[in-house]
Amino acid sequence: MSVAMTRGVLFVHSAPTALCPHVEWAIGSVVDKRTDLEWTPQPAAPGMFRAELSWTGTPGTGSQLASALRGWAHLRYEVTEEPSQGVDGGRWSHTPELGIFHAVTDVHGNIMVSEDRIRYAYESGAGDPSAVYHELSLALGEAWDEELEPFRHAAEGAPVRWLHQVV
Repeated sequence: MSVAMTRGVLFVHSAPTALCPHVEWAIGSVVDKRTDLEWTPQPAAPGMFRAELSWTGTPGTGSQLASALRGWAHLRYEVTEEPSQGVDGGRWSHTPELGIFHAVTDVHGNIMVSEDRIRYAYESGAGDPSAVYHELSLALGEAWDEELEPFRHAAEGAPVRWLHQVV
């Protein structure tokens, strides 16, 4: 019997120098192997560093990575996990100010908001469109996206993946 596998990416958007080896240790404890990340300066936060890791593991590895890094001061990160047979994908975003956000994702990486969450937004809005908008904004993790966006952009010295057009 084969074990289901999935893959994903961990983006450490900003970490202070002193925290970098601890981040590598925490990741290694989840993926069960030594992890040596390529740390580059994060221009959006001088004195901070960024790194990324593509990983392969059993479904739930993304959640374990997010949990292993959760709550560390000055650490901003995102973890993605692709859907696998019988398991939805996921995205976890963390900032020191907002804490952690989790969303279920489809095969294209789109956030999937459940029917119950949408009904909750309608009910809590009680006819107030701004309240409904606020609840849907929370369900989509917009505050996390706004805070992380400046950190997502590749900086000088960061690894760059070139995509080539097929003719």
